[in-house]
Amino acid sequence: MSDRLSPSHSVPDESRSPLSQGAGGSPPSLLALIDQCLASLPEGDGRVPLIYQIRHRVLEQSASFQQQDKEFKKLQSVVEKLTAPANRVGTFLGHSDDLLARVIVGGAEYYANIDPRLSEDSLKSGHQVLVNEAFVVIRSLGYDQNGPVVKIREILDDGRLRVDQDLGRSGNLIQRADELLSSDLKVGEEVRLDPTMHLAVERLTPSASQTHVLADLPTVTWKDIGGQEKAIAAIRRSIEHPLLHGSLFQQYAFEQPKGFLLYGPPGCGKTLIGKATAASLGRLLADHVEKESVFPPSDSPAFSASQITGGIFLHIKGPEILNMWVGESERMVRDIFAQARAHRKEGKLPFLFIDEAESILGTRRAIRSYNVANTVVPMFCAELDGIESLTQVVVILASNRPDLIDPAILRSGRIDRKIKVGRPDRQATKEILRIYLTPDLPYASGDRFIDTVGPHAIPDVLIEELVEQLFQRHEDNRVLAIRLRNGRRDVLYRQNFISGAVLAGIVRRAKELAIERAIDSPDAKGVGLSLDDLTRAVEDEFRESEIFPPDDSAEEWLKLLDYQPEQVVGVSSFQAQDARRDRVASSII
Repeated sequence: MSDRLSPSHSVPDESRSPLSQGAGGSPPSLLALIDQCLASLPEGDGRVPLIYQIRHRVLEQSASFQQQDKEFKKLQSVVEKLTAPANRVGTFLGHSDDLLARVIVGGAEYYANIDPRLSEDSLKSGHQVLVNEAFVVIRSLGYDQNGPVVKIREILDDGRLRVDQDLGRSGNLIQRADELLSSDLKVGEEVRLDPTMHLAVERLTPSASQTHVLADLPTVTWKDIGGQEKAIAAIRRSIEHPLLHGSLFQQYAFEQPKGFLLYGPPGCGKTLIGKATAASLGRLLADHVEKESVFPPSDSPAFSASQITGGIFLHIKGPEILNMWVGESERMVRDIFAQARAHRKEGKLPFLFIDEAESILGTRRAIRSYNVANTVVPMFCAELDGIESLTQVVVILASNRPDLIDPAILRSGRIDRKIKVGRPDRQATKEILRIYLTPDLPYASGDRFIDTVGPHAIPDVLIEELVEQLFQRHEDNRVLAIRLRNGRRDVLYRQNFISGAVLAGIVRRAKELAIERAIDSPDAKGVGLSLDDLTRAVEDEFRESEIFPPDDSAEEWLKLLDYQPEQVVGVSSFQAQDARRDRVASSII
């Protein structure tokens, strides 16, 4: 053999590991000594295989020792973590001039060092941070997802925010977090604070229910409202003319109305008129926004209509303002008008429509207990007095009981126009029915009224016959008998209960009957809406409406129906009386 070490006993690569070499004059390793022994032995020496076995065993023990050392270090690390004190969670408020971290931990503020391994960009004001037992900032946890929500009351010149506190407490000043430094916050918006309530960390987007703002202006047109020509003409004169003929109104020093009251029985179109007003004026502004000849001059003390870029509709349901907490209802009234003014500053004309106004603006009473109307009404009056003209905010109240609204609200200078939306007469009933019974609907053939006229005249024929049935004063059309204290007895007929909602319900029921008939006889020809369907729908509509109050509240209930009697003793239904007579007759027979 030419080599001292045969291939079968070659030295493994592990011999060149650090264990086989001395470092810096240190004693040689065990593997190095074994290699020296192998090199010193002559070829063919019988001890060489044994030494190779020793060398291999040393390598195995060395590898096992390294693995055990690694496991021991891992276990030692786990033990250190389990026995180490817990890190504290704080809120990072910002950097000091000497690059220390200003943090708040457990309600106390500290100037703490920052772990140099943390980049400066990873720490932002408002972040949750970890601090060790030496109060060194060692990690950023980002923004906490929890925290109180407050409303901005005022924005100071330096960017600080004054926010509302609990009722009965003054406001609080807070700083903005880094994320909100460039945000265009506005008064009335909501922000979320960090858990320590030192910084505003998130801007919240209010929902539609909170802002009362409809996504788009209503699309209702004046043509969609039938039978209310007088009411429509009155409100159009009051709202549209001052904008269309601004210079003429200025010549007469005319003060534009601030508010409108739409009152009348339920279902007669008060809400529709309010929506149509917003839609009409919104289209008017959009069409003529650049024409100075159409609108008042810009030097008018009021906002120039030429500055209006569109409209926005705020729909407030009266009862939703009522709140059990003292002062909360008044705050909501302030917020609603603040929203309207904010939209006006953005160039939009706000329409403030308050439905069921009597529920929150009722007459104040001298009572010992707390009455929300005693404080909401003065707040509402103060807000109305702060509106300078129509070109700022359009306020429209809708009510079934105007007699319950406080007189201070309805006085001239606040609610300037009171427009009654009454029940439709014969002609108005026809106009309303023409909206629902159109020539494009399928009508039944074989009807004695339908077959005698052309297709386009079918709706008019049905409408004439239906109106004649509704307005006849015969026994079948009697609905209520009203007993008065003086012994007089009044009778109300179906015509006294007609409204736009009732007429829409009659047509809807008739369509359902025609659809059911078409489903039952899919192959039949000439299936469609007929006069019999309308007649049956009338009977069903009035029969299901026979829900009457007890006698002691009948007088108040009748005022909702636009019937104004005095000294009402009781109310009874003719249909109920007829049913009782039928039962008695059948039992006798």
